[in-house]
Amino acid sequence: MAFVLDGAGEWWLSDTEAIVNTALKVGGAPNISDAFTINGLPGPLYNCSAKDTFKLKVEPGKRYLLRLVNAALNDELFFSVANHTLTVVEVDAVYVKPFTVRTLVISPGQTTNVLLNTKPAYPGANFYMFARPYSTIRPGTFDNSTVAGILEYRNPGSPSAASFDKALPIFKPMLPYFNDTNFVTKFTTKLRSLATKQYPAAVPQSVDRRFFFTIGLGTLPCPKNMTCQGPNGTQFAAAVNNVSLVLPSTALLQSHFTGLTSGVYAANFPAMPLSPFNYTGTPPNNTHVATGTKLLALSFNTSVELVMQDTSILGIESHPLHLHGFNFFVVGQGFGNYDAVKDPAKFNLVDPVERNTVGVPAGGWVAIRFLADNPGVWFMHCHLEVHTTWGLRMAWQVQDGSKPSQKLLPPPSDMPKC
Repeated sequence: MAFVLDGAGEWWLSDTEAIVNTALKVGGAPNISDAFTINGLPGPLYNCSAKDTFKLKVEPGKRYLLRLVNAALNDELFFSVANHTLTVVEVDAVYVKPFTVRTLVISPGQTTNVLLNTKPAYPGANFYMFARPYSTIRPGTFDNSTVAGILEYRNPGSPSAASFDKALPIFKPMLPYFNDTNFVTKFTTKLRSLATKQYPAAVPQSVDRRFFFTIGLGTLPCPKNMTCQGPNGTQFAAAVNNVSLVLPSTALLQSHFTGLTSGVYAANFPAMPLSPFNYTGTPPNNTHVATGTKLLALSFNTSVELVMQDTSILGIESHPLHLHGFNFFVVGQGFGNYDAVKDPAKFNLVDPVERNTVGVPAGGWVAIRFLADNPGVWFMHCHLEVHTTWGLRMAWQVQDGSKPSQKLLPPPSDMPKC
């Protein structure tokens, strides 16, 4: 059974395009959503929405595979089913060593497959399935509501479960507090690749190039004729290594393929912060970020180690970073400032989890490794949509290899021309 957990997906009081446009005009964040949904349904905990409730009808004593997708725009989510455990077996389409939890956390764009074993003696019973956000930012600036679905046991003595459709669940799950970073850390550190002969973990054991990226928020001067909502009348911005990416009018991949890069982008994205500071300590006085269209160039088959460090410039926050074109291995993570001397000794190079989206811990860092064996231009960005809009994004330019199978394919002949 597939579940789509959709946060910031329900604005029934306003038009979503108008909300985004208004936010861009004032340099602030969009208004928070009116509800979360499960498979598009907000559930009985919101006003006037009890009839719009997702219900999963199950048989006693059976095992079910639940496929969870966080389709939220701006929220990481806790998820739990009352009086049931969930055995995590897969994340981002890669098997993991199974482990059992009562509550899991899933970031925007991530997928998680879990096994749920139903009870042998609960005919006709109902159980709530809850999801609500994990966030370290100030309450009131995100939708701190709870969406509910219903796990409904069929009654073997009844031809259908219709007689239970109007009954509210009698069991409710207990979810962590909204800013329980300790819970999130304990959950994510349980994730391990299978690392078996059939499903090996091909972790790069040596590294050709190492990078250190700061990930966080900042500000831009307020444009003329605009009243901005950022600190001291500035415009909110976000950046990687203090570069807030500006998308060009010409597609990056098109420019790379044709070689016509002048005026489109420069392949000079900084491999390290240009101005180091105490990333998780007292913020610097200057919160302004730079803007530009810069790519980071890699030769084909380069093994990469990337450390992403959260910053406290406008408050610490978890950032789910997604890399297009590649899976990567999460070899380490921690809190505070990354120590390039001590922390690598604790890296897991045996069975780290393999995925394509990872949360940079609030006030901490995460280290990933991947092999750049897919030629082209590949976007990497925060999966909190508001941060991507503000510029928390960059792109890797992977050059062609020497063999025909290692070269970027040309665009299709019937591709529409701009």
